[in-house]
Amino acid sequence: MESEALLYTNLPGVRLLNRGKIRDIYDVGEHLLIVASDRISAFDVVMPNGIPDKGKILTALSLFWFDLLRDVTTNHVIEADVTCFPEPLPQYADQLAGRSMLVVKAHVLPVECLVRGYVVLSGAGWQEYHERGTISGIALPANLVEAQQLAEPIFTPTTKAQTGHDENITLSQATEMIGEALLHEIRGRTLTIYRRTSDHARERGMIIADTKFEFGTRTRGGGPADVLLIDEVLTPDSSRFWDMAAYQPGRVQDSFDKQPLRDYLRAIGWNREPPAPELPPAVVAQTREKYLEAYRRLVRKELATGS
Repeated sequence: MESEALLYTNLPGVRLLNRGKIRDIYDVGEHLLIVASDRISAFDVVMPNGIPDKGKILTALSLFWFDLLRDVTTNHVIEADVTCFPEPLPQYADQLAGRSMLVVKAHVLPVECLVRGYVVLSGAGWQEYHERGTISGIALPANLVEAQQLAEPIFTPTTKAQTGHDENITLSQATEMIGEALLHEIRGRTLTIYRRTSDHARERGMIIADTKFEFGTRTRGGGPADVLLIDEVLTPDSSRFWDMAAYQPGRVQDSFDKQPLRDYLRAIGWNREPPAPELPPAVVAQTREKYLEAYRRLVRKELATGS
């Protein structure tokens, strides 16, 4: 039997700081507890039913990348084994096991790091390209086609608008927000991480078309701040994964993400306003399989879920 989706956590005695579209964040004193639920959103609206084990897939994939990248960047993970969490968290293992991380309380930088290795002709960034030949103020070659590989990956910073949407910003704007030295640091790490993980993905027959990273800082003992890779890393929620064997520039590629969900919502003509429609079992199953397949191919093993 497939496990049921965990939509919301309930941890009596633990202070809930924030319930986002996907993650529940708790304050546990010195650290934070991040729990990836099975909620899923599309077009910035959370669906009424979730994708079973989605949170476990996101957490396991993030932990895999954090470990792979340990020689490239420090990260915010303290512990992911629920039995090693402070009390009373082990009492809630049925909700937390496999989908939670105890992490550093970092100062989250307001600049998010989007890196693009391939062309995706949609969204505000590519509207800017069509109008001015730039994205985030970065000049690009003319006449790029859908899914074309760029000569070099580009770093295009974003920030969140008040509505929660990502908003493209220029390097100058990012510099004003966090300073030149810190922007130089996270830009360098972003491109290094992307190249390292793209090589890994290619060895497994996958293309990372684009992805987004978040960084935070931690100050200890009055010294310079540590820069940490935080949140999730290279999951189907934050990245666009393509199949190398099926890759063909000049057309939209199939992605290992919530594509079955988006396709269904477009097919029924949903107006993209809440409340969202209930998802049919077939769409839930197809979406879950896309997430699991991304994990299988990138990690080369099966994920232990509740199924």
